[in-house]
Amino acid sequence: MKGIIVAAGYGTRFLPITKTVPKELLPVGLKPSIAFIVDEFIASGISDIVIISSRRKKALEDYFDREVELEWLFAKEGKADKLALIAPPEARISFVRQTEMRGTGHALLQVKNLIVGEPCVVAYPDDLHIGKIPLARQLMDLYASTGKCVLATILEPGDVSRYGVIDPEAGGVGVKGFVEKPARGSEPSHEVSIGRYLYTPEFFDKLEEGWAKHGSGEYYHSYALDRMIEAGKVAYKRVEGERLDIGDPAGYLEAVLRNAAADPALRPTLERFVELNLR
Repeated sequence: MKGIIVAAGYGTRFLPITKTVPKELLPVGLKPSIAFIVDEFIASGISDIVIISSRRKKALEDYFDREVELEWLFAKEGKADKLALIAPPEARISFVRQTEMRGTGHALLQVKNLIVGEPCVVAYPDDLHIGKIPLARQLMDLYASTGKCVLATILEPGDVSRYGVIDPEAGGVGVKGFVEKPARGSEPSHEVSIGRYLYTPEFFDKLEEGWAKHGSGEYYHSYALDRMIEAGKVAYKRVEGERLDIGDPAGYLEAVLRNAAADPALRPTLERFVELNLR
């Protein structure tokens, strides 16, 4: 099973830094955010990863490549710890460029020919996951028992009008409907979709079918998802663990602070700052 990371967007909410630095390389601690998703995939048993990027994001390719000069220097100096820090992930990572910013559905179509009859886990880098069981593994386990596409969800007790909300089947894991950003009070549930999906090859066929009918403007995955739901081929998995939404500066800051709080080397600095400035 392949892992797909959709990382072609502009990242405009993080300007001006994203004028030149891909949002996916912004660090959470000492590691870029996209590396957390790659680690999640590898921990889930996924060793074939495709990153959908764009012309402006060559730095992503450089990050996952070898750094020969530093390898030589650290080997010469006997610094095995630093060599380990710059080692490429133990996975085959390839890149496909979305040459036009035509929406996430269009982005996913760029990898259709790479799926070759197998399901894949799709990740959007705005969502990071903390938990004992990697998020992708949770979706894969449910797929193994249902054979369906799987949406990762969380239960949001408050306002869900800014989310995609599923209409779940009673007493099961099936999905009978999906509403994008429902008006407050009209939501079918409080089970909201987050940025991980497991898609079967048939989903990509529906995605291509919808693209053939699409006119101008951006193209999203909603057409294909609706067709799969109508066919009874979509399930949902309420995620075990914690989701960190780093899609905006406030959520990103929270992720950085949580990382610092969990790091024995950084926590004292965070505690001193809180003591001196926030009490």
